[in-house]
Amino acid sequence: MKSYEKLLLENKAWAAEKTGDDPEFFNRLAKLQTPEFLWIGCSDSRVPANEITGTQPGEIFVHRNIANMVVNTDVNLLAVLDYAVNHLKVKHVIVCGHYGCGGIKASITNSDFKPVLNMWLRNIKDVYRLHRETLDQITDPEVKADMLVELNVQEQVFNLAKTSIIQKAWKSENRPHLHGWVYGLKDGIIKPVYEMNAGTHIDQLYEYSYEDGKS
Repeated sequence: MKSYEKLLLENKAWAAEKTGDDPEFFNRLAKLQTPEFLWIGCSDSRVPANEITGTQPGEIFVHRNIANMVVNTDVNLLAVLDYAVNHLKVKHVIVCGHYGCGGIKASITNSDFKPVLNMWLRNIKDVYRLHRETLDQITDPEVKADMLVELNVQEQVFNLAKTSIIQKAWKSENRPHLHGWVYGLKDGIIKPVYEMNAGTHIDQLYEYSYEDGKS
């Protein structure tokens, strides 16, 4: 049996188990999607959002990329954010990084990963530059990488707050709340490291002017 064929068999077993427990499960799921959370996580295969949070299909809307970045020119990310905030009306947006992140570790090096990865990792290098004073004091490479994971999550939450999508929803509906979490590969525990409640004031330079939530 080929490896991908095993995935198809496991899918059939999973679907059968779900309908065995609840015959109407998929009928309900097909008609309605009302997640309370948008999850922006890392593409790392060891960090499956539904599994580590114990959520069921339909409960969490997910976007993943290398090192859980919120980049202001990433149309894919912004489309997901816009849909989640303005159409699904999520109440919480979570940026979840993880210790031992390969993208974070790669960004600390001077290795040339070729144009596309270099371009992406530069966004993490920018986070390092912002926090150089703190990070340069850490001599242990693993501890330094873990600290950068946390600081990167913090900066990505701040990047969310800079978007007009979030600011407009804050102004008009006082949601969503923003959360920065880090998942531990070694113990499976999620550590909250940063949060912004709806309406939090950020640097005035990034704040848009709205009247009653309208542009």
